[in-house]
Amino acid sequence: MIPRIVLAPMEGLVDPPMRDILTRIGGIDWCVSEFIRVTEGPLNQSTILRIVPEAVNGWKTPAGVAVHPQLLGSDPHWLGVNAALLAEMGAPAVDLNFGCPAKTVNRHGGGAGLLRDPEILARIVSEVRAATPARVPVTAKMRLGYSDTSLTLECAQALADSGAAEIVVHARTKMDGYKPPAHWEWLSRIRQAVDVPVIANGEVWTVEDYRDIRRISGCDTVMIGRGLVVRPDLARQIAGDLKGESHVPISWQALIPWFEDFYSQTRERVAPRHAPGRFKQWLALLTRSYPEAQGLFDQLRRETDSDSMAATIRNLAAVELSDL
Repeated sequence: MIPRIVLAPMEGLVDPPMRDILTRIGGIDWCVSEFIRVTEGPLNQSTILRIVPEAVNGWKTPAGVAVHPQLLGSDPHWLGVNAALLAEMGAPAVDLNFGCPAKTVNRHGGGAGLLRDPEILARIVSEVRAATPARVPVTAKMRLGYSDTSLTLECAQALADSGAAEIVVHARTKMDGYKPPAHWEWLSRIRQAVDVPVIANGEVWTVEDYRDIRRISGCDTVMIGRGLVVRPDLARQIAGDLKGESHVPISWQALIPWFEDFYSQTRERVAPRHAPGRFKQWLALLTRSYPEAQGLFDQLRRETDSDSMAATIRNLAAVELSDL
């Protein structure tokens, strides 16, 4: 199979502006949206469009990269109803979240909490598959388990046997959270236990990590989340490496114009008081790859005014442009 890179769904981090920026920088084959929470009832289209505004653009980012919506919930019937709604709206696939580690999600019977019961996984996937046209793939994202790996293979088999076309596996348990290491050796075991493609996920920060996760897991497709946020051209670096081409990493100076674009989009989506925090969140993560990010973060750490933040970013871009 052709190696592919998928942008991971990360609640409150990989939102529409981030998807837009990262897919325009390049190298990403498709994205999965932040989860759309399903309770007891049909979703409003306004809710769907708020989380996945790309739906009005043929479920593609401005760069033309497909976005697969993800549903989160525990009620098989209503997940099926809403998956059918997404299919009617033209979604290219419907993904099911069995991996979110958030306490609030797990307390309400969703995300990784469902990994304690393979039978409910099977009922959910079966119901969604039955409610969704055959042309629309139903996929699933899981972790290795809730607190241990005693049900890992059983959960993966339940998903595959019930109709999941692909399974993304984040190679940690819910209790592991995001603490390293990710247990890539489990990906190979899962891949051998199911008859559907397995997508590898977890702790890919560099081209070398990408090579290692593929070698250890045997997976052709890799999903990357935080690694792409902290190194926005990582997928492009990987694409070049696969072709035997070298890729000069995007410099701090070249990244700065993207900040203004990202912040402008963010201000259009959120209340003014929340916009500065959203940019600072990205900036804090960028410190892992760019030493310059720390100085800017320290400068903006206490900034809470949306207009002042915008002016600082605009001035920074103007200074960098004048230095070219």
